[in-house]
Amino acid sequence: MAFGGREFSAEEIKEANTLFSKDCSFVLGVAKLEQLPLSELPEIAFAGRSNVGKSSLINALTNKKGLAKTSNTPGRTQQLNYFNLNGKIHLVDLPGYGFAKAPESVVKQWQRVIFAYLQGRVNLKRVFLLIDSRHGIKKTDLEVMEMLDKAAVTYQIVLTKADKISQPALQKILTETQKIAAGHAAAYSTVLATSSEKNTGIDLLRAEIASLT
Repeated sequence: MAFGGREFSAEEIKEANTLFSKDCSFVLGVAKLEQLPLSELPEIAFAGRSNVGKSSLINALTNKKGLAKTSNTPGRTQQLNYFNLNGKIHLVDLPGYGFAKAPESVVKQWQRVIFAYLQGRVNLKRVFLLIDSRHGIKKTDLEVMEMLDKAAVTYQIVLTKADKISQPALQKILTETQKIAAGHAAAYSTVLATSSEKNTGIDLLRAEIASLT
């Protein structure tokens, strides 16, 4: 497919869109591991550098513009934000890494919570690692990928802001990203390209998530 998705049937995509048309609501923000909800619901998490577009993507997936709070200030999301999708799955918005405007001690505390969550959450089905298509995989992304490999946490790379670059440039970054992902043990084989503004790739990402419920 042009945007890197694996094949889903029309029926699977329809079912996924139906799921994401249901109620999705904020549950709680987690700043400490002991605050994690005691739930057997499957979870999928969104990770990525600050300002990569995590909140915008969650809003696009759920068709709710104000569900996840967006900001032009990198590092605004300072906790794990839980959203419940129709009682079927939890969507978890992780704090952005890389440019958090906070004291170093606070940043390190966020990192400890995030990494402990990723390594120890039994019902975490997949991490969607968001990469800005304009910039590609950076050093901080590689560090997170290596950590996920070591923890044996399955993750899938999702390129964001695909509408901000040309089609040839997007195809080039998809190919480059696919090659890098192939060298990581826990990385899912398919790389997706998305645009929250244009809804590019949103149906495919919904189908990927729905397949984990």
